[in-house]
Amino acid sequence: MKVLVSGAAGFIGFHLCKRLLKDNITVIGLDNINSYYDVSLKNSRLKELDKKSFKEKGQWLFYETNLEDERSIKTIFQDHKPTIIINLAAQAGVRYSIENPKAYIDSNIVGFLNILECARHFQAEHLIYASSSSVYGGNRELPFSENHEVNHPVSLYAATKRSNELMAHTYSHLYNLPTTGLRFFTVYGPWGRPDMAYFIFTSKILKGEPIKIFNGGKMYRDFTYIDDIIEGIIKVIKKTPKKDPYFLDKNRSASASWSPYKIFNIGNSSPINLMHFIETIEQYLGVEAKKEFMPMQPGDVEATSADINLLKNWTGFEPKTNLREGVRKFIDWYLEYYNY
Repeated sequence: MKVLVSGAAGFIGFHLCKRLLKDNITVIGLDNINSYYDVSLKNSRLKELDKKSFKEKGQWLFYETNLEDERSIKTIFQDHKPTIIINLAAQAGVRYSIENPKAYIDSNIVGFLNILECARHFQAEHLIYASSSSVYGGNRELPFSENHEVNHPVSLYAATKRSNELMAHTYSHLYNLPTTGLRFFTVYGPWGRPDMAYFIFTSKILKGEPIKIFNGGKMYRDFTYIDDIIEGIIKVIKKTPKKDPYFLDKNRSASASWSPYKIFNIGNSSPINLMHFIETIEQYLGVEAKKEFMPMQPGDVEATSADINLLKNWTGFEPKTNLREGVRKFIDWYLEYYNY
């Protein structure tokens, strides 16, 4: 089995590549190493993956390229013919999509189209791709279910992720390409993204700077530890969607189709109040944060919560990491990485 992972230098991509390599699976990694956040962190992740033991076995190959570079992506597929594709590359960030919308169209729409085209032309066995809990938009019915309405996004980032789901279904239908979309819920942990709230909080608390807390702290997020996310992806790799010829005759699920297509929430299914999350960080740092309360930001939602029953029934997925353990592991990594 050859697995192509786009976004290999990213947070989730790095952890996934590391796990696959430890399982003796050949991995072709792609990333454009853009400057959306600290490039040195991305390079440090790649250095971890670029270990001699992996390279000697010929397991690890890396290409620095943009997904929207059609010729480059096609050449990589021609040369390696991956059987499994995991598309984690995307321009991330809800708030940044308001500042730089074009970046989201280039990476998340044009780039994903190139992945879909190569997947069908080179007959991939399974395409797994990152969607997001943001597709639920302003939905207030909790927990979020795959059967909830997702046609009212509140950010361009969310709109591109919903577009990915629709594009994937089209290719599953037209070309019999098995696709699985994963709606990630607030992933956190070591080697995380510096633009994420928990990372920013930790940095500012240690520097003695005030942290901005939006909506007066009345925010809930389904914080999901990275190891649980990776375990879920591994389980999904092993379960290729099949056609359901009786789909139209059933009480239809939005997660399924007559085509080989699936959509799943992947989260912790236990939302945490933002203030409690901050308190947990404070406890492990031994420092109380200076707090600056702010109004809700454009594109944000007050709460997210994942109903994960469909994924659990499909793969046996069961998150195991509680908040205290997850935050402790992140803080331990942060203090070591940044030499505190």
